[in-house]
Amino acid sequence: MPRGTLEVILVSAKGLDDSDFLSSIDPYVILTYRAQEHKSTVKEGAGSNPEWNEIFLFTVSDSASELNLKIMDKDKFSKDDFLGEAIISIDAVVEEGSIPETVYNVVKDEEYRGEIKVALSFTPEPERYDDQGYNAEESYGGWTESNRDI
Repeated sequence: MPRGTLEVILVSAKGLDDSDFLSSIDPYVILTYRAQEHKSTVKEGAGSNPEWNEIFLFTVSDSASELNLKIMDKDKFSKDDFLGEAIISIDAVVEEGSIPETVYNVVKDEEYRGEIKVALSFTPEPERYDDQGYNAEESYGGWTESNRDI
């Protein structure tokens, strides 16, 4: 997989499980790609149809091909509630360059729990070359020709 930057536009969610007893849920999203993690703002009182319109950037540098979106409900006096997650393959965006706003299913315990809408784009790093014109990323070691006369 090429190196580059993955841009994730977190647009909105719809139909989330609004399980708070006396008030609406306060949803936020934890976005994870490998060891990189970002957290959206908490949409207090937004209920089951929050809108974020936030942008997050991830560095892509290896073969990991999934972006995980974990939807949570912020609670003041207890542990935050897990509402569901969407796992998105980034293979298509790396190949195409961008994917417009798309709706993905939110799942919890293998059951549909709503939808989340995101747009994705990928910007590859320009290839770097050394002084001899070789791709600096593709260094395999081994034998190299000497410029020294014997």
